[in-house]
Amino acid sequence: MEYRSRQHDRMARSLIGVLAVISVISMLLGFDADMAYAAEGYDQVASSSEMSSALTVGKYGMVPIYGKDIKDGTYNVTMESSSSFFHIVDCKLTVKNGKMKAVFLIASYSYKCVYMGTAEEAAKAPLEDYIMAEDTDLGTTFEIPVEALNKELPLAAFSKKKKKWYDRLVIVDASTIPVTKIDFLVPDYNRIESAIELYDQENGTDTREELEKHAAEAKKKAKKGEEADGASEPADINMKDGTYSIEVNMTGGSGRASVSSPTWLIVKDGKAYARLLWSSSYYDFMLVGGKKYLNESTNGGNSTFTIPITQFDTIMNVVGDTTSMGDPVAIGYKLTFYKDSISTSNKIPQEAAKGVIAIAAVVAVLGGILNFVLKKKQEKKVYHKR
Repeated sequence: MEYRSRQHDRMARSLIGVLAVISVISMLLGFDADMAYAAEGYDQVASSSEMSSALTVGKYGMVPIYGKDIKDGTYNVTMESSSSFFHIVDCKLTVKNGKMKAVFLIASYSYKCVYMGTAEEAAKAPLEDYIMAEDTDLGTTFEIPVEALNKELPLAAFSKKKKKWYDRLVIVDASTIPVTKIDFLVPDYNRIESAIELYDQENGTDTREELEKHAAEAKKKAKKGEEADGASEPADINMKDGTYSIEVNMTGGSGRASVSSPTWLIVKDGKAYARLLWSSSYYDFMLVGGKKYLNESTNGGNSTFTIPITQFDTIMNVVGDTTSMGDPVAIGYKLTFYKDSISTSNKIPQEAAKGVIAIAAVVAVLGGILNFVLKKKQEKKVYHKR
């Protein structure tokens, strides 16, 4: 027995020695243990130059709220994203036993999966850690765990087309949850932020009059043949006249306002125009290269404008005039339209929704006709029996 014990000890020491040698060799070769388990085909990360400008998420002074402070239930909440390419249009939060999860919808089919963490972490993670997309008629849904509300959460999104991970930040806003369902009083962050915006506008932001003055000067320069502050003529595009979709990125302002993406691309006489749908109903006009474009929404819906796309893949400087603060305020924005994203108009969520409604209407009509025919047959059977 003593001999066997000594033999086992020698074997154990030998095994430890072998493992130590393997460990040293791995370190010398720069082997990353995490990479051994990384999912194949998901190891690329978008560079900073490939990332669009980040939008601000959340509001000033937000304090995180955890699941233990919220009563169990399912709530419709607002969820914000730091990227207009990852625009979240709907979100449902479920709270149970102190744990939270959210199912959110993005108006796009561009992403295959997401990961709760950074893009660098996602590229090293195993496949089972990825949260796969579920396609619907209106876009793509994801179900993610939520650590806390009113807190920035890092989220990486994997692009189907680019086959790369993109860093995003998301935040779930607790303001739409009934106050009776939260164990403490949540401050009115919208009011706080409005006060800050008003202060900024009174202390440095161009007024509406100043921006219109710049526009008037741009017109004068154009008449004299001088270079204007921004082009106003639509760019040429080699496509048949019609309506398509195109991805658009917008930055500027406070970061709260956004435009829907993808949006409508209208080709007319070989020229490119965009129909923009804002996230607010308070914009009354836009300025593009000194030309004014009025809000086309007449039923109180979100502001809509048809403007020229003066250039692709390059920033366009525009102005949006908003009355959300009471007095009209003109705010500068930067738009970028991506030519390689052009696709059919059914990629636009609003157009997809129209198709669903049309199909539902046809089904309803056919169902009514079938019901009428069956009823008549039944009546004939009853008559013959008599």
